[in-house]
Amino acid sequence: MIVPAMAVLAGLVLLVWSAERFVDGAAATSARLGLSPLLIGMLVIGFGTSAPELVVSALAASQGNPGLALGNAYGSNIANIGLILGLVALISPLAVHSGVVRRELPVLGAVTLGSAALLWGGMIERLEGALLLVLLAAFIGYSIYLGLRQSGDVLGPETEESLAEHPMSLKAGLVWTGVGLVLLVASSRVLVWGAVAIAQGFGVSDLVIGLTVVAVGTSLPELASSISALRRGEHDLVLGNVVGSNLFNTLGVVGLAAVIAPIEAGREVLLRDWSLMMVMTVMLAIFAMGWRSRAGRINRVEGAVLLAMFIGYTAYMISLVARGGTS
Repeated sequence: MIVPAMAVLAGLVLLVWSAERFVDGAAATSARLGLSPLLIGMLVIGFGTSAPELVVSALAASQGNPGLALGNAYGSNIANIGLILGLVALISPLAVHSGVVRRELPVLGAVTLGSAALLWGGMIERLEGALLLVLLAAFIGYSIYLGLRQSGDVLGPETEESLAEHPMSLKAGLVWTGVGLVLLVASSRVLVWGAVAIAQGFGVSDLVIGLTVVAVGTSLPELASSISALRRGEHDLVLGNVVGSNLFNTLGVVGLAAVIAPIEAGREVLLRDWSLMMVMTVMLAIFAMGWRSRAGRINRVEGAVLLAMFIGYTAYMISLVARGGTS
């Protein structure tokens, strides 16, 4: 088990580093090509931080481990809300002003709720995966349409500040995008191999490993970018990263994995993992939409609640591994 554990650790370290290089390069390239800061914040950064989940899940599905792909996507969503937003809000309460983020939150809630229908039958088929990808494409198209029409959202200036921290020429941006992508694939292959070997060694399903070790690992780029944005006081960029990432995970990551190989989803996924993901998504919307005040705000108490939910869930999942459970 030592070699697989080292493979997972090395894969995660390289995955985080390459994901940061990929996002920085893609964002800089987009800016040099004239894409507005608002669209870069909405699409390139928000969705780009989900590149690890996408590559890991696609590789897992292609190698006959679709459960790892599903666990990675849903586990990352839980980690994004509970670990990342919970921890960040504990450090500093998050004020939410962006109209873009407030518009995307109900979409995330609807997408998460709709995913229950896919899980109900116990199998996500290729056609259903293709439908998820079509919905993602439609959302991206609609976001681009709105982004070209509107201006003045606070997410735009915050993205400009973020880009200013990593200035790159077009050539450098293209190089780092390519290097980051190649290393993402390489590190993902190492990570998937190690995770599957560990799952087999402990006698647990690849779903459980995906929901725990792999999910937290692939969420580390979001954590790094969120802490960096928080340091600059860019609260809306923090929340925008998480909402965009969760949307991409639910539609793009699960959709692509299901198109590659149908995903078997036992009843425990719906009752345990999806239910928690849905509850946390609703809580996030309530906290961030500002129903109690003019401006939304995730305070320290709310952040502590989200973080406690994540810790409790993770402790339970680790207990399954310790007991050698297969669920």
